[in-house]
Amino acid sequence: MDASLDNGLGPMKRPSSPPIPPGMGLSIAIAGSGGSGVMTAGNLLLDAAARAGLYGLMVRTSGPQIRGGEAAALLRLGTTPLESLDDSFDLLLAIDWQNVHRFADEIPLHAGSVVIGDSDGGEVPPVFLASGAQSVVLPLKKMTKGMPGSWINMLALGLAGALAGLPATALEAAVRRSWKRPEASLAANIKALHEGMAAAGDIKGLTPLRTTAQTLGRWTVSGNEAAGYGALRGGVRFVAAYPITPATELLEWMAPALTKVGGSLLQAEDELASVNMIIGASYGGVPSLTATAGPGLALMTEGIGLAVAAEVPIVVVDVMRGGPSTGIPAKSEQSDLSFAVSGLHGDAPRLVLAPTSISDCVATTQWAVELAEALQAPAIVLSDQFMGQSRAIIDKPKAVPTKGGTRLTVEANTPDYKRYRDTPSGVSPMAIPGTPGTVYTADGLEHTEAAIPSSQSRDHRLQLAKRERKLVMFDYGSRWADVEGDGKLAVVTFGSASGPVREAVQRAAARGLSVRLIALRLLAPVQQEAFDAAFAGVERLMVVEQNHGAQLMRYLRAMVDLPSRPASFHRPGPLPLRPGEVCEAILEWAGHAVAQEEVA
Repeated sequence: MDASLDNGLGPMKRPSSPPIPPGMGLSIAIAGSGGSGVMTAGNLLLDAAARAGLYGLMVRTSGPQIRGGEAAALLRLGTTPLESLDDSFDLLLAIDWQNVHRFADEIPLHAGSVVIGDSDGGEVPPVFLASGAQSVVLPLKKMTKGMPGSWINMLALGLAGALAGLPATALEAAVRRSWKRPEASLAANIKALHEGMAAAGDIKGLTPLRTTAQTLGRWTVSGNEAAGYGALRGGVRFVAAYPITPATELLEWMAPALTKVGGSLLQAEDELASVNMIIGASYGGVPSLTATAGPGLALMTEGIGLAVAAEVPIVVVDVMRGGPSTGIPAKSEQSDLSFAVSGLHGDAPRLVLAPTSISDCVATTQWAVELAEALQAPAIVLSDQFMGQSRAIIDKPKAVPTKGGTRLTVEANTPDYKRYRDTPSGVSPMAIPGTPGTVYTADGLEHTEAAIPSSQSRDHRLQLAKRERKLVMFDYGSRWADVEGDGKLAVVTFGSASGPVREAVQRAAARGLSVRLIALRLLAPVQQEAFDAAFAGVERLMVVEQNHGAQLMRYLRAMVDLPSRPASFHRPGPLPLRPGEVCEAILEWAGHAVAQEEVA
């Protein structure tokens, strides 16, 4: 593990994580080569778990080729909401072993794990047995061939589902609901499902989950779908975008959804065109959005700067991935933060938000749209591959009161109308094209209050201050961050790191250490007064994030008055942050902090 823990005294070594605490759920990995259907099996297993009253999370992983090649569905199921993978997996079910060894770092096992493989699929890679995991060999392909028309992934689904304790009714209902092929093949695959469940009866070592019939109010949704739904709730009715991993699914979901609410989606020829299209649509009065990943965001910077200068509201959802350049397209990393908060040329204030979970993608994206509209400014939403492409069983998101609003527009023939009038709030009425008597020019040139291009010092300073003031003075309310606990030690994090950090804090509490959690949702503009209140009584601070350069730590040190000298725990992707490693880092840091106080 190449994580870095620095409390100002240099990197420190961390002890290995303790055994997984009981009651944390069951973790299952289903792996195989391209075309073996592991993702279908994983999705159906998650659906069946939801039908059985469980919560769950499924993370997709694949090789560097994005499509084809080895793949794995990584699931964690439990009786309480889950926001991160666990430290290791209880079950690894390999449909075949073709290049599955490449996932060794992503599928850590423990001494109580069970590894199931095909008797004709070769030897289990030694790396998966090094922990002492139990190996079980079954004739998976032969069993499937004995049921003409059946697929091996349905056999695997029955195996994994039965070992997890899921009832046959839930598994069968999940298969029937998703089936879009001839009825004859359905019968064969239902038989394969039950054969897999029967084979699970001879496998010992796993403790099945307790299921319930209580499923009311549960959703199974990906972060990309949740963000799309939040955008619709916020009022977005036009989307222009160019496909890019891992944001494409957000666009695919929104395309038909927009038509149901009278909106539309246009696939642009590239990212430059897409950002300029949404600027044009928003200028015309239609709330608009685009979605991209790091390379696309880099191409959009000139357009986003235009939206700042012309005060046109737009929303850009950046589903972050490993970088720089093409980087690692199908893996997660929080490495676009510095670019999002500081990447435009000139003094260009903008809104930057980050959902703290898959469920929160709904409310945060909706809030981003409302803030952009109310403040007439671009908003960047920092999701990432972990949240965007993962699926989770969640409680139906509730409507969250937010400090946002709708666009301030001007009435026809308003006397002495000035589009960029220097108002106390910094927000000026925006004319919609076609409104009589309110014609104005919107471009990237500096301008007077009446929108006439100007290079005069007074106009430039006035407009810079106005664009900054409207964001800084706005009352964002309590949604800026989730602040939990009241310990003298505090951990600050953001985005998808919030899930493992939240669980790490809970584990630390179970071991007698009280830690305050501050999971940021509004990253820019910085809320200094809110930080001051959140830091009240805090003596030591740690910043946790998933990138190589400690970008959040550097940003906070530049922008916020922090307690003492903060420690930093950071490492890049592609491996997700695990609750155990974060908990151990917190405990080690806290112990070191106490020792330093005693020396002093």
